[in-house]
Amino acid sequence: MDSRTNGTSSFKLSRRLAALADWVPEGARFADIGTDHALLPVYLASAGRIASAVAGDVHKGPVEAAKRQVASAGLENVVSVRHGDGLSVLKPGEADTVVIAGMGGSLMVRLLEDGGAALDSVTTLVLSPHVAEDQVRRWLNENGYVLVQERILFEDGEYYTMLKAERVGAEEASARLAELYAQSPLAPCLARIPESLLLEMGPLLLRAPTEEFRGKWDRELAKRETILAQLRKSSQPEAAEKAKEWESISGLIREVLACLPEERR
Repeated sequence: MDSRTNGTSSFKLSRRLAALADWVPEGARFADIGTDHALLPVYLASAGRIASAVAGDVHKGPVEAAKRQVASAGLENVVSVRHGDGLSVLKPGEADTVVIAGMGGSLMVRLLEDGGAALDSVTTLVLSPHVAEDQVRRWLNENGYVLVQERILFEDGEYYTMLKAERVGAEEASARLAELYAQSPLAPCLARIPESLLLEMGPLLLRAPTEEFRGKWDRELAKRETILAQLRKSSQPEAAEKAKEWESISGLIREVLACLPEERR
């Protein structure tokens, strides 16, 4: 089993948390937003991987559980557990790396939008939205962060999308975004992929597709077919228009999947 045991505690990291931990830079001043039981900060701190950590959660129950976890590991001098909404638990300049996982993309974007001065010092974002990944990628593009890694991980019957982005200068960001979104990663098989679909499927994932990537999108197509069947049954004119739109997008997704190189599947 691909899980990890903290040297000072009996808990195990899930494969998803272990993968997120791998993306946290060595020596980071780290913040885990929506920390739940603070498993990730405690693991990283006990391994000596980070300089400091803030573990924040909006719910009081997880905050109390996180405090017990940190105390049990004897890491109160490294990991500060705080109750609050999103990045409001951070002081300006306190963190250079932020992980946000286990929530929808629209909520994640709202937390980032509300981050204010707390984000000024953050150079690395590690994000795992479970829906609306396109909204997160769009926010990164519009706020000076560039994707450097993407991964789909399958665990306990679910597909998890993970994104790592770094803040770069405006000129470099412009050049790298043009490379990611202006060129089709599947040319010449598919000469053009709309930017909206690249945002949804992931420009780096399309450049190195895996079995997990195909599995996620096969499942997504099946969900879309169920919705399409319902729309086709409706007698409302707007339902017919919506069905046409969904059929078009589903067709594009099938074209993308058909172009994936066999050796990468």
